[in-house]
Amino acid sequence: MTGIDDLPVRDELRGKSPYGAPQLDVPVQLNTNENPYPLPEPLVARIAERVAEAARTLNRYPDRDAVELRTELARYLTRTGGHPVAVENVWAANGSNEVLQQLLQTFGGPGRTAIGFEPSYSMHALIARGTGTGWISGPRSEDFTIDVAAAAAAIAENRPDVVFITSPNNPTGTAVAADTVLALYEAAQAAKPSMVVVDEAYVEFSHRDSLLPLIEGRPNLVVSRTMSKAFGAAGLRLGYLAAHPAVVDAVQLVRLPYHLSAVTQATALAALEHTDTLLGYVEQLKAERDRLVTELRGIGYEVTDSDANFVQFGKFPDTHAAWRRILDRGVLVRDNGVPGWLRVTAGTPEENDAFLDAVRELMKEQER
Repeated sequence: MTGIDDLPVRDELRGKSPYGAPQLDVPVQLNTNENPYPLPEPLVARIAERVAEAARTLNRYPDRDAVELRTELARYLTRTGGHPVAVENVWAANGSNEVLQQLLQTFGGPGRTAIGFEPSYSMHALIARGTGTGWISGPRSEDFTIDVAAAAAAIAENRPDVVFITSPNNPTGTAVAADTVLALYEAAQAAKPSMVVVDEAYVEFSHRDSLLPLIEGRPNLVVSRTMSKAFGAAGLRLGYLAAHPAVVDAVQLVRLPYHLSAVTQATALAALEHTDTLLGYVEQLKAERDRLVTELRGIGYEVTDSDANFVQFGKFPDTHAAWRRILDRGVLVRDNGVPGWLRVTAGTPEENDAFLDAVRELMKEQER
């Protein structure tokens, strides 16, 4: 039978696996960093209204530049990000992954390289590979923070075209200080200069302020966001960036025409009308995240400080075996491939209780 290796695929794709987490039918699913709270009924009704309006003109292409949506995203960022943002500073796409893809299509590509500090979001490397961009794995400290001196040295040595900084970092949950971003930005400009992309997919859950204000006066700095997490809209697939207007102009050179459907734009606009309600759920999840950290440490696990809606915990002599033992108790968490560590998403109080019961039993087994 014909397989992938029998096709004339690009050499850098051979032997690779697609991104994905196990989708298993178990009572408690805490492995994909989704918001566990369904959208409130008033928002569901408003989405239906806006989509019905959009449906009446589906015979026409949508607003190619998503001006209304970008205007509302700019208003949201100005309100919550600590820095005034205009529509000219914002671009939107189908999930933050497409935002990152467009950035790499624009500033990466064959003969160019990107660097990220791993372990981090694995899609950075996968999207780099998909766009023909060379990938460089930069260093992290043993506590999963970024060692500024080591990272700056790696930038100076490799002179990458794109630098990824993830804050809060996935899968570790660690946030990055503004001083660190500034130091790496300066290192990147001295080396190439190059684009620096700050991936803030989980920033609404952070104890720290957004790094958004750093874009002021720094045309090569981009902040990427998503509506999948804090807005509880993973199924919507809406991501966006904030940057100098020249960056927004540049990514439009590679975006597909009419890439955001009228239905997607209508749904996102409805969600933005209910920001206060949705951010209320974020506060509940932050409290549950902090409870998980406290409880896991009380049980005896090592836990990485978390600024996201998930918690990395360990350490396990056999990570996959521990993952399986938790799954056997009806709870699905994530094995990200970080040796000795697992990751759990903050769920509802009931889901978190079920998870904590499972890991208490696991600890008892390990102590026998």
